[in-house]
Amino acid sequence: MYPFVEKFKATFNELDADCLDRLSEIYADDVHFQDPVREICGLNVLRDYYANLYQDVLSCRFEYQPGMEDATQAVIPWVMHVRHGTFRRGQEITLSGLSHIHFADRVHRHRDYFDMGEFIYERVPVLGAIIRRIKARL
Repeated sequence: MYPFVEKFKATFNELDADCLDRLSEIYADDVHFQDPVREICGLNVLRDYYANLYQDVLSCRFEYQPGMEDATQAVIPWVMHVRHGTFRRGQEITLSGLSHIHFADRVHRHRDYFDMGEFIYERVPVLGAIIRRIKARL
């Protein structure tokens, strides 16, 4: 295991809306970040994105699964457990995904992979039932 990867994982399990300044400990100023929602360049823009994501989050933790890593990159599978104050009445939601990071002393490229439909659309009462029915047919 590489110490930086462990630091990256630990930081995300300690992160909340009040300590987003800690992102500068793990991300380079010119970081390139991408997930199913956004593509972002720059630490300040990424910090603003996370501020929006963490707004009204009651709790968020990650269970990390065994992945692959070397001295410059890592693939980190995870299960996120999140409770949001305005989404699903604060009930815990789980989402599986993985992060692919490239780093030297800090992350300069980060891409997250997860099913946005599973996370949002399938949890909307009527829409969710329709999506689950379609997926069952495939």
